[in-house]
Amino acid sequence: MLEAFVVATILFGFFGILFKKNLLMKIFSMDIMSTGVIAYYVFVASRGGFVTPIVAADGAEKIAYADPVPQAVILTAIVIGFSIQAVMLVGVMKLARDNPTLEITEIEKNNTP
Repeated sequence: MLEAFVVATILFGFFGILFKKNLLMKIFSMDIMSTGVIAYYVFVASRGGFVTPIVAADGAEKIAYADPVPQAVILTAIVIGFSIQAVMLVGVMKLARDNPTLEITEIEKNNTP
């Protein structure tokens, strides 16, 4: 059930990118989609277990650990996604200076030679 919600989040973001005409809505849709992808990646990485992999004494019991590599990749993806979103918002701010609207069709009409 949780996996279905995560996939639905990814699809909502994807269709928002495709069908929204406002640039801010496209950026927010991309953020929603990336959040869904990150949640799916964490969901898949935690299938092995939920316990933090800590080295214990030799006599410790065997427990299913969560894989730490996807967790490190996800932290990197969050930082990169945040920086990409910031750069896109700066680009939209620069477009907003010259155009009265952020609708793609209006921007294309105003900037077509």
